[in-house]
Amino acid sequence: MTRATSVALFFYTTEIGGLINTGDIGLIWYLIFGILLISMALMASVLERLPVSPAMFYLAVGFALGPSASGLVRIPYAAHAALLTEATRIALLISLFTVGLKLRADLRDRIWLLPLRLGVAGMLVTIGLLTLGGVYLLALPLGAAVLLAAILAPTDPVLASDVQIKDVADRDHFRFGLTGEGGLNDGTAFPFVMLGLALLGAEQARMYAGLDGVLKMAWGVLAGPLCGWLLGWSVGNGVVFLRKRYRLAFGMEEFLAIGLIALSYGLAESIRGFGFLAVFAAGVGMRRIEAAAAGEAGMENGASPSPALAKLAGEAESVAGSDDKAPAYMAATVLDFNQQIEHFAEFMTVLLLGILISHTGFSWEGLGVALVLFGIVRPLSVMIALAGAGTPRLQRHLMGWFGIRGIGSLYYLLFALQYPWRIPLEQRVTAIVMTVLALSVALHGVSSTPLMKMYGRRRQSQPGTGQDKE
Repeated sequence: MTRATSVALFFYTTEIGGLINTGDIGLIWYLIFGILLISMALMASVLERLPVSPAMFYLAVGFALGPSASGLVRIPYAAHAALLTEATRIALLISLFTVGLKLRADLRDRIWLLPLRLGVAGMLVTIGLLTLGGVYLLALPLGAAVLLAAILAPTDPVLASDVQIKDVADRDHFRFGLTGEGGLNDGTAFPFVMLGLALLGAEQARMYAGLDGVLKMAWGVLAGPLCGWLLGWSVGNGVVFLRKRYRLAFGMEEFLAIGLIALSYGLAESIRGFGFLAVFAAGVGMRRIEAAAAGEAGMENGASPSPALAKLAGEAESVAGSDDKAPAYMAATVLDFNQQIEHFAEFMTVLLLGILISHTGFSWEGLGVALVLFGIVRPLSVMIALAGAGTPRLQRHLMGWFGIRGIGSLYYLLFALQYPWRIPLEQRVTAIVMTVLALSVALHGVSSTPLMKMYGRRRQSQPGTGQDKE
């Protein structure tokens, strides 16, 4: 475990411990977290071969710890919404940066049209259809229907790791589309969440109900990614320059990664850009340095050395400072570190999700919303978003199923709970969202392994399956 992951784990356990009904962490919590983490370390390889995702295990444990089961943890989530929002925000930022680092394609490459179609057009269709369903099927006020739709619209960049790009050299359009979608729509959902709150009477969000809201959205979508990309590109180039020219700035990739995440998010938000989009773009910008230096075939030709092997051989500094491998080594080491802490972020946030579901209980309305979302709205939004793209039928069907909901939706729910709106409506929407998230973790977790194995076999037997006409 790295220094940064140890600090992150201590932070999360301390914060959650402060919300425990016993008033302090106590030895029992060291035992619980120790057993859980060691169990996952031992079971990871077993779970990879089974139709069971780690998130399903975390969710079940969180539910068992909550008031519906053992009652060991009681979190008054409405009262602590601000703290819980920050915790989920950290997890999202880590994952969004990691997603950006995985996407190696040139920005002029037409493959980017896939995540743009899914993350923008697909999300807008999803919000529209869910809003109609909320008003006419659930009899929700318009503001609550818009808010519910905006909370459930983003797909998840944390829990979708099984269907995302594994090898950054992989140009499979199905994986690239879902990976990029998860990086884009968590940021673009924000103005619609604020619109829903404005329609519910939240004074702080009122400006989003008029022309000012449209202008703010346009500026945020433009300024956020531009700010993040420039920071990722310039900081990455600066590190590579120092290493190659002056033999400086070696090691401490964890500081570089977390520092760039914080800087891009903070600077984008300070100029009213969308911070989530900025962090995603920062990862893309840093990856472009390596891709531009190594070329399209660089990854296959070994331009990205293994950081672990280089360190074991005692060659890390020479590789990191070499003219031809410095950009690739920097991108690979930062990605490697981020993927490590992403596992902890997933562990803590899904555990939190399970505890909160144990508080709210399951909702029959939520079950209905989940069935409509997964079975009708998601496939329909993918079909509309990809109209004319020439995407193979198998890819469309898989994209229509793998609209995984998770930490992004949890973040926006907790964010919305910080604003004043009617308590019964708040509890109803919360129960619906929690139920949808629990079902998404279960259904998509069970189906991801067999479906992705089937897709892998199809790609091997039909080499053109992973390519579309974009």
